[in-house]
Amino acid sequence: MTATRRAFIVGMGAAAAAAPALARAQSATGFSPGLIYLNTGSLGPTPQPVLDRVMQVWRTLEENPVVNGYNDGAGLVAAEAARAEVAALIGSATDNVLITGGTTRAMNIVAGSVRLARGEAVLTTDQEHHGGGAGWAWRARRDGVRIDRVPVPPEENDGAAILARIAAAIRPETRVISVSHVLFSTGLRMPVAEICALARSRGLLSAIDGAQAVGMVPVDVGAIGCHAYAASGHKWLMGPKGTGLLYVSPDASGRIEPIEWELGHGYVSESAGFGPEPLVAGLGAAVEAVRAVGIAEVERRVLALRNHAWRAFSALPNVRMASPPPGPLASGLVSIRLPAAVEARPFLRRLRERHNLVARAIPGEPFNGLRFSPHIFNTMAEIDAAAAGLRAELAG
Repeated sequence: MTATRRAFIVGMGAAAAAAPALARAQSATGFSPGLIYLNTGSLGPTPQPVLDRVMQVWRTLEENPVVNGYNDGAGLVAAEAARAEVAALIGSATDNVLITGGTTRAMNIVAGSVRLARGEAVLTTDQEHHGGGAGWAWRARRDGVRIDRVPVPPEENDGAAILARIAAAIRPETRVISVSHVLFSTGLRMPVAEICALARSRGLLSAIDGAQAVGMVPVDVGAIGCHAYAASGHKWLMGPKGTGLLYVSPDASGRIEPIEWELGHGYVSESAGFGPEPLVAGLGAAVEAVRAVGIAEVERRVLALRNHAWRAFSALPNVRMASPPPGPLASGLVSIRLPAAVEARPFLRRLRERHNLVARAIPGEPFNGLRFSPHIFNTMAEIDAAAAGLRAELAG
């Protein structure tokens, strides 16, 4: 562990002591020496205490699988306790939350369970992650549902203009508005509460892709006013890989009907089947760690790192910033647009090979660039090293 990282952990004070699982994420998960990991927005590193919870529940489960996995068995009790933790994190009642394998699975459940007839429409944006839109594309191909996409150009940082454009795109055939809480491409915080209020005022359903929000910014599904909210457990929460959640509001009952809830809302049921209880227990441990630190403190630290990156990257030659400047629309994601002659994927590969830097390529859609997503285990020195690596490769 570097001196700067150790100093940060000490600086977290009592909160860090209460949640070492989160504050010691990088060292606990055994990153290779010198690795600069700025890609939590794709997969967050799972801290050792979370892995320990997974293995503890798994060992207990295997001691007597049927007894410990069903009814009041220890494995199921742990999974249900974790579901309650997840629900509390987003301001929901436990029975309104379905644990899934990730955001894509959750969005697919929404798309597959909404009643839509041929010719009816889903309104979304042109900046949605493929995983969030795949279910709607499937409905379009299979059932003749129309998908209307509102443009949100990179570098546009006007929430009111986006809201107005969405309002203008609603047609008589529109039934669902499906957008991201935080755009995966640029990190722009969308005006989701206003969008959901608009949807309700028109009698439409609202579905929010929260993959880049939960665990990084405060999320209150009641305040947002959405009918459905999907998120990952393995990004900003740094939970076990292959975990996620779906919230369905009580007033959407009968309009959004997950088949998993056909015979009850429990984590294990005759309609949901048996799930990976140890992983879910680990997700609960990850949520506990975030809540112990405090989501506001996580957000503060992430934004400090992200804003430092935005300023450092803004000074690079031949680079344009695709993400909002520091301010209310910024999130933990910061993206740059590369020169047209520089292809994102080969450029990122050089950064990995020469500078031990991990980020995400955005290879031409919606723009040619790179995305960086620091978490609280990162340091300002790592941001500076990333900027130096970018400068060196752009100069070459």
